[in-house]
Amino acid sequence: MTLPYTQADQPATDETAPLPRVLERPEHPISRREIDRNALKVLYRLHGAGFTAYLVGGSVRDLMLGRRPKDFDVGTNARPNEVRRLFGNSRIIGRRFRLVHVYFHDGSVVEVSTFRRDPAADEQRGAPGELLITSDNTYGTPREDAFRRDFSINALFYNIADYSVIDHVGGIDDLRHGVIRAIGEPAVRFQEDPVRMLRACEFAGRLAFGIEAGTQEAIHAHSLELGKASSARVTEEVVQLLKCGHAGAAMQWMLDLGLLEVLLPEAYAMLTAGERGLGDFGRILPAIDRMVAEGEPLTDSGLMAALLLPKVMLRRLDVEAMHQRPMSRSALDAMVQEEIAPFLARFTLSNVRAQQIQHALSGFNRLCEPHWTLHQRIQFTRKTSFAEALFLFELLVAATGEGREALAVWQNAARRKPPMKAAPEEAGRPRPRRRRRRRTQRIENGD
Repeated sequence: MTLPYTQADQPATDETAPLPRVLERPEHPISRREIDRNALKVLYRLHGAGFTAYLVGGSVRDLMLGRRPKDFDVGTNARPNEVRRLFGNSRIIGRRFRLVHVYFHDGSVVEVSTFRRDPAADEQRGAPGELLITSDNTYGTPREDAFRRDFSINALFYNIADYSVIDHVGGIDDLRHGVIRAIGEPAVRFQEDPVRMLRACEFAGRLAFGIEAGTQEAIHAHSLELGKASSARVTEEVVQLLKCGHAGAAMQWMLDLGLLEVLLPEAYAMLTAGERGLGDFGRILPAIDRMVAEGEPLTDSGLMAALLLPKVMLRRLDVEAMHQRPMSRSALDAMVQEEIAPFLARFTLSNVRAQQIQHALSGFNRLCEPHWTLHQRIQFTRKTSFAEALFLFELLVAATGEGREALAVWQNAARRKPPMKAAPEEAGRPRPRRRRRRRTQRIENGD
């Protein structure tokens, strides 16, 4: 059964709403063979207990596009406590958004969420007229849940009861046309949750989609709203964007739509470095994308340090040109700390993560120093910050084409790094327990 979709505001009740577009099993490409077996177990148990159970979100989108989803999330009309009772291997998590995580022996986790709706104004904790969503635990119907999602392509449902795909918001057509479209009024949606603007750029870059004109205009107009978003969520989204394998394209969308200036002004140094004779630093992001495609393990702190590297190098160039001499090691460390301070203040990072970023950049400066002996190089490779410093050096070479010989020397030193010394006690041999001597009470004779 298929019905034409006309974009309109969500009706007040499901009774007056048009029926969704439904693709029966022969009309879509999703097969249960492509769905994670643990997610199928969760879907079938919920369905068998009498609840509605859908595969939701990005997993349906990716399966419709013939891609392998990273996660398989489940939506249901069962409340969190009801899901918890069905699965002994589960736990309720979250405050703002209560979810159930179902754990399996192979280490996988299936996330189960109850259908929700956008909260009414009197259910929010914000100031009058404030659109930013601060509470998101208002339960609703599947249709209401679809309309509260960010983009039409992420609001498709796969129904385990009859293996159909359900579309309340026009996501099927947008998938076919390769379009990122905000659900509802884009300006309102981005004020409700400014992180959606970042996600639009990530999806457009990762899927090689376009962004619908009205959605683009709203991002341009409300880019400053990112300052109201949770810094923890913004940090998570930036890291996810850098790891999506298409960071270059996503960042280009951020630049075109005015988000880069608001969120990552440090990245502008990538654009100006070439004018200053430091090479094409815009190739740093494609180099990261190649590493992701090749399956290289990339740390969050290393990726964030990569964003800051051009800015640090430009500042060093300016200072050394002004004083007509190389900066000392202590001056470089102080400069790194000063340059990254605004970035660290803008994002939610632990003290450990902040130190890792600083040490990676300072370690990179050390790798650029001349006159190392082989022994000194090998000793330096044992520092905890060396791997991320070397990662930055590799990005520099990939972006500028310079320094290949110096990089090869450091890579050779890393290969010659001696293994860590084993503990004095032999592995697996229990340390003998020392027998305690029984203490006897001394009794003195006499009264």
